[in-house]
Amino acid sequence: MQIILKKMKKKPGIFLLLMGIGWASIAQPIEALKDIKSYELKIGIIEHLDEYIPENLTIIDVNDQPQNLKSLIDKPTVLMWVYYRCPGICSPLMTSVAEVIGKTDLVLGKDFQVITVSFDPREGSDLAIKKRENYLGLIDKPVDESGWQFYTADSANIVLGTEATGFRYQKAGNDFMHSAVIIMISPDGKITRYLQGTYFLPFEFKLALVEASQGKSGPTIYKVLQFCYTYDPAGQQYVLNVTKVAGTIIIFIALVIFLILVIKPRKKVNINKEQ
Repeated sequence: MQIILKKMKKKPGIFLLLMGIGWASIAQPIEALKDIKSYELKIGIIEHLDEYIPENLTIIDVNDQPQNLKSLIDKPTVLMWVYYRCPGICSPLMTSVAEVIGKTDLVLGKDFQVITVSFDPREGSDLAIKKRENYLGLIDKPVDESGWQFYTADSANIVLGTEATGFRYQKAGNDFMHSAVIIMISPDGKITRYLQGTYFLPFEFKLALVEASQGKSGPTIYKVLQFCYTYDPAGQQYVLNVTKVAGTIIIFIALVIFLILVIKPRKKVNINKEQ
């Protein structure tokens, strides 16, 4: 470090060069977003914390009967947007929810409920019934099966619901590109937390439900990860953005060196004059 500092004192241009490289690394992808529409803007989650489920949002149960979603929420609720034919992350997501229900000491149907809704308007109650049987069967303890319900919806209500909850997806051929998330909702219909990914620890799952029961909201740490990761539409997953991470590290190191140069006191040089 001492050698670097000495060189920086003699050549302040090195500091400016490091700053320039770091800023360019971050600024380049930001500028690119101004010119093209990125998949990141179309696919993912926009958190709508402290907002409420629309009063007029209608979903369809397994008996093909319309139900008002807001009226179904009378306890802490886990809301999932999936599509039942999904060849990708929907199955791991629902499997993970079934597993964490089996591990938590909260009682399904009493302490909380799970509502799964398909965002594919082409899917009907027949698929919803099959998925319900499959995933309830994965819970490794006796539960009130009415606590986890599977629904479908028409295109208008799907748009209303996904936009209200910040669930962004895009059609890709016969399938969809989308992220995996469960949305925690308080008994009065307020969005309190998002848990993203396809794996949930029993502790974080329970904590999110307890906070939902109290109406407390909180942002997810996933917002921080979004800075370091970029959505890959081909692989339908998030990948490490090396450019952003490297640029941030360079800027941080350059700022530390700059502060050391500014704050560090200069040594006094004593010149002895001959008498």
